[in-house]
Amino acid sequence: MCELFGYSGDREQSLATWLMPFRTRGGSDNPDGWGVASWHGLDADVVKSPKPGASSERFAQLATELRTALAIAHVRHARHPPVPGMLNTHPFVHECCGRQWVFAHNGLVPEVIAWGDAGRLCHPDGETDSEHAFCHLLTEIAASYGGAKSSAWIAHLAKLAERIATLGKFNFLLSDGQVLIAYGHDRLHHLELDDAQDRRSIVATEALTDDGWQLFSPGELRVYRNGALLAQRLADQRHR
Repeated sequence: MCELFGYSGDREQSLATWLMPFRTRGGSDNPDGWGVASWHGLDADVVKSPKPGASSERFAQLATELRTALAIAHVRHARHPPVPGMLNTHPFVHECCGRQWVFAHNGLVPEVIAWGDAGRLCHPDGETDSEHAFCHLLTEIAASYGGAKSSAWIAHLAKLAERIATLGKFNFLLSDGQVLIAYGHDRLHHLELDDAQDRRSIVATEALTDDGWQLFSPGELRVYRNGALLAQRLADQRHR
């Protein structure tokens, strides 16, 4: 049921170590599209296709050549709607708070569509429950968003993510071009590397290498900036 990949680092560098094995996940299990968003400034460069990622020469080239400090990628198993299509291929991009946001989702929360469009800041271009959830997230955090140095909107985001997760399964990656936000409802791993040369953090649905990947706690939200953990919220902390 889809797979996610996220990267945050302290400088632009190759992601081939992780993107190459991630590309292979877009085969028989997730054949319904792939997409990669990367940043080299304020706006995201998004490349995607509704075709299988494992057999895509463009994805292979991108996985080998891409150099960036921030990225989100996705391979899709179409569930809602159960057909491939460019408008339904992750990651999705929408504007909010004077910034461009990117979102990718693993899971199934079709009931979120019934929440409606009234008053939302963005409206889905496609038909997925994922993009509907994305627009709800942006609408809810808009009033409190204060950039990477503000914690109020992150706390609000965590609560809303938990609410949407009650509708089904809701693992996601989100970025405003500054931070990488990862919410692990029930299926997400993280790897944090810090040595003399680089600091980087990688998030993926399943481990991509033999390094020391760690499983997210159920309902855990983690926020990274420049490869470092900026904030962390656990599900039990939100009920105290």
